[in-house]
Amino acid sequence: MQKLRIRHAAGSERMEMRVDFHTHIIPEDLPNFAETFKGERWPVLHRTCACGANILVGGKVFREVTDQVWDPAKRLQDMDREKVDIQVLSPIPVTFSYWAPAEEAEVMARIQNDFIAETVKQHPDRFIGLGTVPLQNTAVAIREMDRCVHELGLKGIEIGTNVNGNNLDDPAFLEFFEMCEKWDVPLFVHPWETLGRERMPRHNLMYTVGMPSETALAAASLILGGVIEKFPRLRICLAHGGGSFPYILPRLDQGWKVWPHLRLLEQPPSHYAKNFYFDSLVYDPANIQYMIDRFGYERILMGSDYPFLLREIPPGEVIDQMLTVTEEQKRAMLGENALRFLNMSQVKVR
Repeated sequence: MQKLRIRHAAGSERMEMRVDFHTHIIPEDLPNFAETFKGERWPVLHRTCACGANILVGGKVFREVTDQVWDPAKRLQDMDREKVDIQVLSPIPVTFSYWAPAEEAEVMARIQNDFIAETVKQHPDRFIGLGTVPLQNTAVAIREMDRCVHELGLKGIEIGTNVNGNNLDDPAFLEFFEMCEKWDVPLFVHPWETLGRERMPRHNLMYTVGMPSETALAAASLILGGVIEKFPRLRICLAHGGGSFPYILPRLDQGWKVWPHLRLLEQPPSHYAKNFYFDSLVYDPANIQYMIDRFGYERILMGSDYPFLLREIPPGEVIDQMLTVTEEQKRAMLGENALRFLNMSQVKVR
């Protein structure tokens, strides 16, 4: 385990360490790959003012962002104000670019991974980095994961919930998961290219219904497809509290029970769910309590989805509101679990 020297956020006299496991970042000078490699699906960062930009896909606005998403100084100001000691930085999922030729997507991944590693290097007490890999080609993905972990010092890899419509139990990905287990690389699974998105153009349902459903599909595929059983030492954190997965798990067990001819597993799905971790972005202490009862407080990592609109402000609020857990359990969920998940330990500096 790496030792990490930590100084609490400015003005903080708290005893607990607050680690925001779920935050996103993008380089301000991201190249225009739509021009470099051609193609309409490349995300392009188009500045609209000194402190804002649009992420364009196919010339249309995919998401409006502020300088919080690229400026470490701005992030540090927000962290100090919201009493966050450490942010775990990960790419924005729209940049996964799984649809592109693997060598082109690798260029996109390397630029982001280098930027995240440099940001961590400049502020090693405040940031931890996760990388991204072009998962559409397992060999290329493993090559970039090797660089991320063994050269850049990133502490894990963020992946999407599917790759071009292929669920994560597709045999093409087995070698990637094998190397994740061998190198002890934690994975952060984040929804993207959600199922049914063609039915969700109104009400922003892709974010509120599609993403939780997509995450549940990814988790169920990893279990029912035998990935967790085959690689039991994999450590996987599911974004947004696992989406709808925790709440449909009994239904998955029932399906395993009544359709024995479909079974690939020795045990029901809930047996393998203990391998998962979950961020805390569920907005309601009752949901956190449900997750504690089913999976244990040790499996919950505080995460806010900074700096996007659906984020929790201040980070960790839903855990702070818990009345049924001990202070020790709160400290674990607010920071210690994340550091343990990432193979890190902290030295507190008062």
